[in-house]
Amino acid sequence: MLNDKNPSFQLNKKILEGKTILLTGGTGSFGKKFLRVALEHCNPKKVIVYSRDELKQFEMDEGEFKPFREHIQYVIGDVREKERLAVAMRGVDYVVHAAALKQVVASERNPFEAVKTNIHGAQNIIEAAMDASVARVVALSTDKAASPINLYGATKLASDKLFIAANAHFQSKGTSFAVVRYGNVVGSRGSVIPFFREKAKEGELPVTDERMTRFWITLDQGVRFVLNCLSQMIGGELFVPKIPSSAIMDLAKAIAPNVPTRIIGIRPGEKVHEVMIPEDEARNTFEFEGHYAIMPGYLNVSALEEKGGKVVSNDFHYSSDNNPQKMTVEQLKEMLASL
Repeated sequence: MLNDKNPSFQLNKKILEGKTILLTGGTGSFGKKFLRVALEHCNPKKVIVYSRDELKQFEMDEGEFKPFREHIQYVIGDVREKERLAVAMRGVDYVVHAAALKQVVASERNPFEAVKTNIHGAQNIIEAAMDASVARVVALSTDKAASPINLYGATKLASDKLFIAANAHFQSKGTSFAVVRYGNVVGSRGSVIPFFREKAKEGELPVTDERMTRFWITLDQGVRFVLNCLSQMIGGELFVPKIPSSAIMDLAKAIAPNVPTRIIGIRPGEKVHEVMIPEDEARNTFEFEGHYAIMPGYLNVSALEEKGGKVVSNDFHYSSDNNPQKMTVEQLKEMLASL
């Protein structure tokens, strides 16, 4: 099973106590999980749910989050609109930036739209947060931003660079920025697990490449990791959790052991193995018990050493095929049973 004993997933319940948080992309899967964990365990003063989808906001307000109305403010807005962000950030202590255009194929077909949201939107978050004297900003990234081969990954890499570099320019203003990067969320919309389950009913599992491996993290762990990073960040870190990975063929066996597979070929923009930390970043990477932190040399590297971080070897890289935490078929079955 996925390792909930990882210290980086242990919840710091005091980090949001009495604070006002702006949550972009707040009506998405991560946003709703973050909202529930924050409101049930962390006693924030208020969480501002910022998104473009008024229907989802209405459904949240009338549905599962109705009991929390006094602690939630719903704001319609787009991260492309700096003026609207400026209004939403008044009085905000922390920002968790989860809004993005995330579909690989859609980004390839609509490249300017991905750039406007993922890159220009990131810059708007940075400038609005600085102008509003927000204390801390954590932005969500993706494994696809490490050595990207598709436009979505490239836009998220550019976004990551903007948030990290903002510390060198704006930290004197009192705002610190950090980034969180992790891999596939177990059972999330559009992921391979629900896809395989549907295809199993048809009697065949299409596999792009039998060598393929993938990282796994639960939605709850992702939220807890973000909160943990928000708690311990000094500004400039790109945080990467230590999480397990598995072979795609083992996942197929765990989901449908008696259903045959068919190799269909790798799709455009897809990798055989996921990379979270490429070898070129080894010189900037520090290892902790439950995670890694990448800190550019021009920022406060010594602070990570003071926190107990150890510099990794020069040939280090963290990918789903060289990951020491490999899940067996039985462990995958246990993970699937928990969904």
